[in-house]
Amino acid sequence: MSEHPPTQPLPLITADEEAPGRLVRPLLVLRRWADEYRAHRREHRSDDGPSIWEPIHLGIAEDGRPVRVPLIYRNMLLAGEPGAGKSVGLNNVVAHAALATDCRLWLFDGKIVELGLWRSCADRFVANSLDDAIGALLDLQSEMDQRYAVLDDERRRKITPADGVPPIVVVLDELAYFSATVGTKREQEAFSVLVRDLVARGRAAGIIVVAATQRPSSDIIPTSLRDLFGYRWAFRCTTDASSDIVLGHGWAARGHSAASVAPETKGIGFLLAEGGVPRRIKAAHLSDEQVYALADRAAMRRLAAGIAHGQDLDDTTGGAA
Repeated sequence: MSEHPPTQPLPLITADEEAPGRLVRPLLVLRRWADEYRAHRREHRSDDGPSIWEPIHLGIAEDGRPVRVPLIYRNMLLAGEPGAGKSVGLNNVVAHAALATDCRLWLFDGKIVELGLWRSCADRFVANSLDDAIGALLDLQSEMDQRYAVLDDERRRKITPADGVPPIVVVLDELAYFSATVGTKREQEAFSVLVRDLVARGRAAGIIVVAATQRPSSDIIPTSLRDLFGYRWAFRCTTDASSDIVLGHGWAARGHSAASVAPETKGIGFLLAEGGVPRRIKAAHLSDEQVYALADRAAMRRLAAGIAHGQDLDDTTGGAA
């Protein structure tokens, strides 16, 4: 089979003698050829793994179509009540980033166990220490400033794949732990200010922030922070107001409320992508066994690529890898 779709004449209709040669369903024919071409590419592609420059598969929409979004130059916010499926959605993002050896992975996890499975894939893993979290964010801020200095010198606006500068995917779970639970008020404010700066300025420098919380309230996700996220994924929320805190004011009144998701339908939420209309989607489910297997595979890929040797698994005190 050729790598390109076969060249064949499109079916014609000549029932109308005055208009011979009118195309019959050409889009259906082209779609079939495109599907065959993609299947051929999947069958013959080498096991290079995903790239952070490629769209990330999140799940399926109500019409059954896959939902894939580009994460480069963007940030993502995930929120929902406990047990709503937020961790499932987050694992899809982390799995793609971990398997992509053309990016770096920084993980922040106050509970340790949610992202702990991926710690051997991380260039830096921060557990339940707010002081370590602030230190890591300061390092990210310094890296971001250095990248912008280079871009300014070269009169460019953003990094590209040709630069050889790896994007950094920063995953924060759980926001509320670091910004409202542990530490002093001053430390919590310092953490929140640093996160806001990375979300606001990091995109063009290749700093991608993915933040998650099970407390979608205005003190954890203030409007000034929420509006900086290009992607907002609201899993089941207790109230319409909580859903609006994630998606934006007014969406619940227009029929887009994560409070309408039934408690038993885990993994379903509303995804708002860059100024569009929230879409109801179901996150692709990964079992614990699949997550373990993906994490091991990603760790081996990164080890083979000479990156992200991870932390000692006996070290649960947080800090850098």
